[in-house]
Amino acid sequence: MNRIKAVIFDCDGVMFESRHANLAYYNRILAEFAYPLVSADQPQLALLCHTASSPEVLANLLRQEDLRPALDFAATIDYREFIPHMEPELNLYDLLESLSGKYPLAIATNRGKSILSILDHFDLKDYFSVVVTSHDVKRPKPAPDMLYLAAEKLEIKPENCLFIGDSELDKSAAMEANIQFAGYGGGVSGMISLSNHLELLDYL
Repeated sequence: MNRIKAVIFDCDGVMFESRHANLAYYNRILAEFAYPLVSADQPQLALLCHTASSPEVLANLLRQEDLRPALDFAATIDYREFIPHMEPELNLYDLLESLSGKYPLAIATNRGKSILSILDHFDLKDYFSVVVTSHDVKRPKPAPDMLYLAAEKLEIKPENCLFIGDSELDKSAAMEANIQFAGYGGGVSGMISLSNHLELLDYL
């Protein structure tokens, strides 16, 4: 394992339990265009809503002719109304406090601008020197673009960064970017596997 000099976090499923919030958000769009809603009992669709970028999610859920109007409608939604459905993962604050000042920290998320409101709401923005979203790159995860950009902004070589993710999209992006990967939550394996955020301190 190369020496870790910076840590990059995914948002959904790593920093927050946000499945309910994401389903509520996409179901608002689906209802507007008279499509069936997605439920937690549809695991593949629910996972798509939890991990992919909005254009990819809506491209899979809607007819082509409805995609552009739906994206325009989505841009009018204030995601802050869904933030109360989100919960910080256990020991997230303790981990960030332990890492703060020792490692530069970043976020690389398939979310768009909603991540900024989320960080404000949960008083987390001061921990992160870099935030990269799907709006900052041409290709969201599983492409490596946002991880390359995060490493560039951190001024750390990719091989000296650790990315914490919870999905195969995250793992694929890390592998292609030559960034070390920690799988969080048991849904995906990595060179490091974390069931609790504080376990990361043992590796660092």
